[in-house]
Amino acid sequence: MTVAQFEEYSLMVGFTVLIGLMLFIVFDLAHKSKGGKWAYIALFGGLCMGVFGFVAKEIIKLSLETA
Repeated sequence: MTVAQFEEYSLMVGFTVLIGLMLFIVFDLAHKSKGGKWAYIALFGGLCMGVFGFVAKEIIKLSLETA
């Protein structure tokens, strides 16, 4: 395993753990603030847009490498 491969796998694992932690924090924040349905939608919508951007970047990078 090269250093570049290790860094790529570490980045993916680290971001996965970080995203899971952020999901928990956002859920806890929405729950403790006693926000309604729209508060949950707004908080998770904002977080999911960032996650979608990271996933889209990886998919685009993968498709460019194979082409």
